[in-house]
Amino acid sequence: MTNAPVARSLFEPAQLGDLRLPNRLVMAPMTRNRAGSDGAPQPIMATYYAQRATAGLIIAEASTPNAVGQTYPDISAIYNERHVAGWRQVTDAVRVSGGRMFLQLQHGGRVGHPDTSGLMPVAPSPVALPGTIFTPSGHQDAVVPREMTAEEIRSTIADFAAAARRAIDAGFAGVEVHAANGYLVHQFLAKGTNHRTDAYGGPVEGRIRFALEVVRAVASAIGPERVGVRISPGVTVNGIEEGDTESIYPALIGALADIGLAYLHYVFADPEQTLFHEIRKAWTGTLIANPRLPWPGPLPADGGKEAGERLLGAGADLVSLGRAFPANPDLVERLRVGAPLNPVRDRYLMYVGGETGYTDYPTLAVRREVHDLEPAGLRA
Repeated sequence: MTNAPVARSLFEPAQLGDLRLPNRLVMAPMTRNRAGSDGAPQPIMATYYAQRATAGLIIAEASTPNAVGQTYPDISAIYNERHVAGWRQVTDAVRVSGGRMFLQLQHGGRVGHPDTSGLMPVAPSPVALPGTIFTPSGHQDAVVPREMTAEEIRSTIADFAAAARRAIDAGFAGVEVHAANGYLVHQFLAKGTNHRTDAYGGPVEGRIRFALEVVRAVASAIGPERVGVRISPGVTVNGIEEGDTESIYPALIGALADIGLAYLHYVFADPEQTLFHEIRKAWTGTLIANPRLPWPGPLPADGGKEAGERLLGAGADLVSLGRAFPANPDLVERLRVGAPLNPVRDRYLMYVGGETGYTDYPTLAVRREVHDLEPAGLRA
């Protein structure tokens, strides 16, 4: 007699290492360009994240571990004490509101520009990002990055480890190494951006080496139970061309599995695809799955709830949602009771400074208060 699968709900508690999560919904890391020009988080970011503290886990937006890794203007960073102090305000606010946070560490690699960072971007190989990139003076043609030397590879790995230690000092429960979406770690994995002939290129074993060394260094710095890794198999964001997706990820996950990490975060996961089930089988630890939703285009009316439930049913442990969270600070409650979601008023406002389109979206409680104050004849 076989045991039937255990049905799980997005709204039931879960365990992530030493963290007790009140639900299985994770707020995915999303860049919102509200840091200062020096990468230091601003007070408004504390308000934003505290508003969303009912998520089971918040993975804070990508933060660069060194200056050359900066992607776009006003992106947060975590390589000096100003950054630590800024992030500590954020984690304190979230903790007071009952939340839990990891910080995503992201080096842009070729996704960067001298007008933004003041430095020439570096990458596995001198292969430019296709098209243009946003800079302080608007969109400009991407530049050809400089190929990283062996010494720069070693120093970058050390920068990731140092950034992880700073994140813990800033009050985060852990960090997520961003190995997805066409940024530096992903560039090493992919044939289209990694033309190296040394130990960090060539066959799969060489191309996964940088990712493994980064993760191991970070795990050694703060403990593997505080480290997650984000992957995006087959995703072509930022002009990435993996070339052999079906070979990269079994090798990478097989090597990561022995480290004892907190979780693997699988972006754009699809339970209808064989690869999802292969990864679930290979990864015996906690799997956070981010559903494949229409992009570009509007979100489903339920914000991804149904897609998330399918992923839980297919074996995911936690479900991360992205676009629904910025416009819905109380997203967990809205999904739980089936309330309508706030629409995003203007997508452009997500990426500019200030409260508008960032911290001014109403919660259900605010809507109820307004409703109770309105004369009965004015209620729709």
